[in-house]
Amino acid sequence: MKKSDLPNLPPFFDRYILLANDEDVVTALENSAGLFENEAVKQKLIALGDQVYAEGKWTAKDIVQHIIDTERIMAYRALRISRNDKTPLPGFDEEFFAQHTTAATRTLPELLAEFKLVRQSSVLLFESMSSEMLQREGISSNQPITALALGFVLVGHPIHHLNVLQERYFGLL
Repeated sequence: MKKSDLPNLPPFFDRYILLANDEDVVTALENSAGLFENEAVKQKLIALGDQVYAEGKWTAKDIVQHIIDTERIMAYRALRISRNDKTPLPGFDEEFFAQHTTAATRTLPELLAEFKLVRQSSVLLFESMSSEMLQREGISSNQPITALALGFVLVGHPIHHLNVLQERYFGLL
């Protein structure tokens, strides 16, 4: 199913969904998996080290760790919703998560390798879902959302953060 098959765009998550192309969700997940594999992007991320554009902002490694954490959380939500679980799923505090990671002690290549594997898992999860499963709706972060919409959140979320890196961080180099 494609992005255009979404009956509506959930508030807050729409900013990520809108960044995705209108293609099959599995294809979109596969195509966006390589965002950070471009050698020039990788080298800039590594060169940034612990530089931030303003005090209190995340490092490049913190951002990649956040993308990984969010991928896992959104995929879990999609799994629960696709299985017709009607339990309201809570939001998560990304700042709290960021304070409790080991991103600072890891290398960027390690984090990028982890993202690649987590994304492969997401691709396999969405490949396993029927159209009916993708259209199932649940409650996540106090709002209705479908498994399909969560798939497109997974596509757009790393794009959003790559845009932030390009606009606010790469100029520091």
